[in-house]
Amino acid sequence: MRRFYELLKKNKKRYVYLPLGTYWAVLLTLTSLPSAKFIQRLKLSDKLEHLLAYFGLGILLSLTIHFQEKYPKLVEKFYAWSVFFISIYGMLDEVHQLFIPNRSAEVLDWLADFTGALLSAFVVKWFVKKSTAKTKGTF
Repeated sequence: MRRFYELLKKNKKRYVYLPLGTYWAVLLTLTSLPSAKFIQRLKLSDKLEHLLAYFGLGILLSLTIHFQEKYPKLVEKFYAWSVFFISIYGMLDEVHQLFIPNRSAEVLDWLADFTGALLSAFVVKWFVKKSTAKTKGTF
């Protein structure tokens, strides 16, 4: 796990920042389409789709905040900031969908977004803790 963490840290632009930007752009594009019928072929519940989409966003945003060096205060509680930013974005995205044909805003969709962000924050916090834990030396 530590090796994977170090790989991400060393190549954060390629493996964290670029995927975040791409993922977020795709997510915004999909929520801006009048109807995402091609996604409905997956046969997942709407709320599960929201949870999974925002779980992925949360993983990438949590790692981005954790690895960035410009704002050290954000790094201290990267998981909380990630949930905060994604919650705000999810709320704005629901409002944005009011203006898209055949779309609507639902509080339950936002709660699914929030839940995905919260779960991802726990996963990334656990991953970072395990990856950065000092191992006990043997004598």
